[in-house]
Amino acid sequence: MGNWDFIDKYGVLMAAALLVAVLFAVRLKLQTSPARLSAEDWTIGDDGYEEYQEYEEYQEDEEYQSRPASEVIIGNAQTIGRRQEQDDYFASAATRVGTMAVIADGISGLKNGRMSSTLAVTTFSREFLKVEDLRELPEYFDKAALVSNRAILEQLGGENGGTTLVVAVICGRRLHWGAVGDSMLILFRNGELIPVNSKHTLETVLEERYLSGEISKEDALQNPMRNQLINYLGYGGFKSMEVGEPVYLDPGDIVILCSDGVMDALTEVELEEILRLKLPPQETAEKIIEEVEQKSFKHQDNATVIILEKRE
Repeated sequence: MGNWDFIDKYGVLMAAALLVAVLFAVRLKLQTSPARLSAEDWTIGDDGYEEYQEYEEYQEDEEYQSRPASEVIIGNAQTIGRRQEQDDYFASAATRVGTMAVIADGISGLKNGRMSSTLAVTTFSREFLKVEDLRELPEYFDKAALVSNRAILEQLGGENGGTTLVVAVICGRRLHWGAVGDSMLILFRNGELIPVNSKHTLETVLEERYLSGEISKEDALQNPMRNQLINYLGYGGFKSMEVGEPVYLDPGDIVILCSDGVMDALTEVELEEILRLKLPPQETAEKIIEEVEQKSFKHQDNATVIILEKRE
């Protein structure tokens, strides 16, 4: 994530209101279809960090108890890019409730980016292990975000810092999710990429203002601060993260979580071409990062991707 200054002119409240229309449009694209998932993996950190694996069979409710168990297979990969430090941090976990994956992208250029992302992911991972019922997930997202934000601010002690975060939980036929900042959650369905969350950047606000006729297309595209964050963890004015309605998953759907270092380097067409190869999740994640590195961009950001694939 690049260097930035928060723009007081565009407040979080204005951005949140304008994002509602975007979220509604995204939800209309997501189809419903029955699915049943279980999972068996726990991984935390970037390359070389602690890993733990365990298996727990679970049954969700009577409607699904007669169906054979299926799996959520996890793949992950990352690169430091051309940065001096790896500010991305990630984790995945499986419990009887479901499978959780989370990526946080610490704000580059600030010395506390790494601390912020690590603290946020650790908090979301710890809080997820306390969840005992899927009905607790909305509270989980809200609580983990508030606890993370408070803890980061305490560690910052008045200094600048912060992190984006995107988290996904697959349980049963549903994908539950939350996001803050510009890290992305994307669904790959029937050969097409479907963004699930929206970016909490000035770019989104500018696009909405253009569509409403408030500004010209040129003003929206040429604004030098269009990539600036308007909401993130470690922000004193943080109120809440974006938590969307659960998305129903079809058989064969692939769920992608990634930091902006991936989406800034690869086009949607390039990413779709990789996903159409139908490689195992780990190979898919590695292929995505390989393609990012092959771009050899002078200012390549940290890039991290997690692939979640449901198999019947």
